Amino acid sequence: MNHVLRQLPAIHELKQDQRFINLLEQKQVSLDKLTEWLQEAVSDIRQGILTQMIDLDNLKVVGMEEAIFSTVSERISHHCTYKLRRVINGTGTVLHTNLGRARLGEKAIQQATETAYSYSNLEYHLEQGKRGSRHELIEELVKETTGAEAAMVVNNNAAAVYLVLKALAKQKEVIVSRGELVEIGGSFRVSSIMEESGAKLKEVGTTNKTHFYDYEQAITEETAMIMKVHTSNFKIIGFTKDVSISELKPLGNEQEIILYEDLGSGAIYDLKRDGIGQEPTVSEALQNGADLVTFSGDKLLGGPQAGIIAGKKKWIDRLKKHQLARVLRVDKMTLAALEATLKEYVNEETVREKLPTLRAILLSKEEIKHKIENFLAPLSPVWVTELRDEVSQVGGGTMPEVELDTKILLLSNSKIKAQTMHEKLRIGVPAVVSRIIDEKIALDFRTIEESEFSDLHKRLQELEQEMR
Repeated sequence: MNHVLRQLPAIHELKQDQRFINLLEQKQVSLDKLTEWLQEAVSDIRQGILTQMIDLDNLKVVGMEEAIFSTVSERISHHCTYKLRRVINGTGTVLHTNLGRARLGEKAIQQATETAYSYSNLEYHLEQGKRGSRHELIEELVKETTGAEAAMVVNNNAAAVYLVLKALAKQKEVIVSRGELVEIGGSFRVSSIMEESGAKLKEVGTTNKTHFYDYEQAITEETAMIMKVHTSNFKIIGFTKDVSISELKPLGNEQEIILYEDLGSGAIYDLKRDGIGQEPTVSEALQNGADLVTFSGDKLLGGPQAGIIAGKKKWIDRLKKHQLARVLRVDKMTLAALEATLKEYVNEETVREKLPTLRAILLSKEEIKHKIENFLAPLSPVWVTELRDEVSQVGGGTMPEVELDTKILLLSNSKIKAQTMHEKLRIGVPAVVSRIIDEKIALDFRTIEESEFSDLHKRLQELEQEMR
């Protein structure tokens, strides 16, 4: 072993090697950083020899210096690979939380890129030549698309909920039905966020039944708000009863209590018209009597991550003046993408096609089958293929009871196991996230765009080459 260790070359000698010089020129890495990685590579190989984790026979075949520079190359490759990467979503879940939820439309991407590339009037009135407010940039569009009196944007819907409770109900009681004390992804609980905000939770009713009189009897001089939470990520069925915002409206008016509804998913386009789910729209919630509504930007809205607060002007004005409004504000690229997304809703004739989220949700099974057939046309015959009826999910904690009829493509090859193929597709570039069904790779083309076909073909060709 000592004999092998003595073969490790000195760092100054390795730096004179042509391979080091080539890496320095080709990879655009500084001399100091490349030297550091070279030292780490030598140290790793020395440790591998001492712990017998390196096969000495194999090391002899490869060569000591070649093994060192191979390790350095791996470090460079790891350094040059971005942590946040593009993924081809073959799961069929449209709003896949782990894969970034809503995909932006073309105009939103263009607007965000242009805004990032140059200076912008983020907080500057071009007409008046003086300082402006970023709140004004999208407020008119939110009002136009929802019917709200006023609106503002924060960095996500959890922040929107927190701001509403903190600014309008601190040290006051907020009445919530026990059937609506939900927990969503990341262990975000309504009860916990209320505790953090300083508002006092007052639970009414039971898990499955809450009546009007439960709210009525719970009101005291300390009550600031009645909060309705849309249970978008689960459904209680059977022996149930809840009270709608419209039923609570007279009670709120009579007692001068804020009626607040957290919609979460935030639909502006009414999917019920297409026979998909029973998701209420933001405009419906406001028309039914909600003083304030909060919802996400990157779910059914189909835009960037944001928390949108819409409702009565007197309450929105108070929220804008609260110190947390600055803490929770969004940046220029988010506002640019959100503005472009909201503009698409002005034209109901085209919004279904312009926004990838709506387009994917509304795809018919026949349209998906046609996409698969187009994909299969140039596919190598080494793959055994099968089309099968399945269901897709909306995802993102939205409409859990809704199943979207779809067609999936099953791929298999006797030379490679489904699990191996699944893993190789996931770790390659671009990454492909699939499912395994009946020991075959399953791809749902509801969430695969035709523009991604060439990259998916390329990834499958890479697997073919490995099987030869």
